[in-house]
Amino acid sequence: MKEQFQAYVIRKDDQEKVTANIELLKKEDLPNGDVTVQVHYSSVNYKDGLASIEKGGVVRNYPMVPGIDLVGTVEESVSGRFAPGDRVINTGFESGVAHYGGYSEYARLRSEWLVALPQGLSAKEAMAIGTAGFTAALSVDALLQAGITPEAGKILVTGATGGVGSMAIAILSKLGFQVTASTGKKQQEESLLRSLGAVEVITREEADAPVRGAMGKQVWAGIVDPTAGPALAERLKLVQYGGAVAVSGLTGGNDFESTVFPFILRGIQLIGIDSVYCPMERRERIWNLLGGDWKPDRALALGVKEITMEQLPDTLSNILQGGAVGRTVVRVSSQLPME
Repeated sequence: MKEQFQAYVIRKDDQEKVTANIELLKKEDLPNGDVTVQVHYSSVNYKDGLASIEKGGVVRNYPMVPGIDLVGTVEESVSGRFAPGDRVINTGFESGVAHYGGYSEYARLRSEWLVALPQGLSAKEAMAIGTAGFTAALSVDALLQAGITPEAGKILVTGATGGVGSMAIAILSKLGFQVTASTGKKQQEESLLRSLGAVEVITREEADAPVRGAMGKQVWAGIVDPTAGPALAERLKLVQYGGAVAVSGLTGGNDFESTVFPFILRGIQLIGIDSVYCPMERRERIWNLLGGDWKPDRALALGVKEITMEQLPDTLSNILQGGAVGRTVVRVSSQLPME
């Protein structure tokens, strides 16, 4: 392990001003944990963007190293679960907001937060999937557990050009579902969304249009919704009998008002998706699916943007402004293992 190593550190001064810079840290600067990982890649997520600004509301304490995702090789371990040389993934468990995360050449973590890198994924592919792809897969799994099949009808994916949306389209299409993608960037990104597997692309306004009355036509067998917001109530009115909606985000807002009618007239299920504290048994099962039958090949084949830590400020600002398309990985280490 290096005597000093680079990390992207966020600090808050006495005047509550937040600054972010690449700094040199030492081993003793890392928080407690039973596994030390040499980080190869991290990724860029909306929460990482929030962590970088004063009013983001996600960082629990300062200083903080953001990066809610990481993949790397175990350097040191006093855990019985992992040994030096093992390749591991960390997503969730408040890494990057309450515990130093992936924007650092080394991370010290708790072994119960880690998942072995599936054989079917490279380190870069794992971070191209990251929390966004993991959340998308949890959403798809929730629809399947609710009894939604490809034969049931069309699936709506909101926020389709974002990380969760784009990965959900790739996974659903691979499983044989007919996907309708909703986006605020239809003119610019329709060809991309069709390449991911969407059979139909509609505008955000079409997907969110107000529905007169308590219920509307039965249009969607299910919805993967990483945007939520007030329009969620309108989308619920269009879900068919026995359908389900998997909600995982709040880029459209954190409030919505609905009635009980979608639930008592059509038996619709509204399912919350939590990727942070997802139990390890399910976490490992989903990651193994992502490395196997659910691997989002179309999303990975379309190319994943790779940046360095020096490019983080502009990239994090862009994702907060809604300019991100697809997935961006951060190359953290200058020395990467052979895949």
